[in-house]
Amino acid sequence: MARDSNKANFMMSENTDSLVIAGKAYASRLLVGTGKYKDLSQTRAAIVASGAQIVTVAIRRTNIGQNKNEPNLLDVIPPTEFTLLPNTAGCYTVKDAVHTCQLARELLDGHSLVKLEVLGDAKTLYPDVPATLQAAEMLVKDGFQVMVYTSDDPIICKRLEEIGCVAVMPLAAPIGSGLGIQNKYNILTIVENAKVPILVDAGVGTASDAAIAMELGCDGVLMNTAIAEARDPVLMASAMKKAIEAGREAYRAGRMPRRRFASASSPSEGLPF
Repeated sequence: MARDSNKANFMMSENTDSLVIAGKAYASRLLVGTGKYKDLSQTRAAIVASGAQIVTVAIRRTNIGQNKNEPNLLDVIPPTEFTLLPNTAGCYTVKDAVHTCQLARELLDGHSLVKLEVLGDAKTLYPDVPATLQAAEMLVKDGFQVMVYTSDDPIICKRLEEIGCVAVMPLAAPIGSGLGIQNKYNILTIVENAKVPILVDAGVGTASDAAIAMELGCDGVLMNTAIAEARDPVLMASAMKKAIEAGREAYRAGRMPRRRFASASSPSEGLPF
């Protein structure tokens, strides 16, 4: 809780525990994507079940009005109900990423909150960190509120914060891998040194992965494949909602210390026999 109170973009009161990004408060700490579902009806059902208020949209892969003769995602995920988070998925250059954000701003009537990712490799989908830093700097200077996908390198995460990103989103594992958090200590270091929200992005496979991210002190989790590729996406979305809430409560409560040996649940000290 001490770390939260120091965040410039994260405000709390005694009666609330909201995620605040770019000055706006959200009750849900689960952010979800819109890809890989069988149809738009399932997309909406899963997102509603997740309780997510921020929904990320791949501008290069999703129709939000640019293709007049195709189904429009905004018909089922309208901006009046959700905060849309346009992302630059599929971009491998600074130029493409910046252009995609500019296109999103135009399509969404001046919307400035974006998720930046500049990929470096088509097989691993790891971020191109130098290109990410360059694109982030350009977008911040252009007035965008940038949430940024990056590696789990504490130094890079701090640099992105210093550039002016409103949230930093280190990967837990490769995008779509479902491997869970592979380096808890890096994530913990990033969290402990951050003054902006830290959200795990990529690699979550099931509810326990999401809970662990929250127990480490992350401010939220963004996921897509873990829900969309589940046998029952709507049920998994509901499970993820509960995992995020439970993990956050556990973090706030403060876990018991780890001990090498047993500690009796009913101590015998002071008993007369």
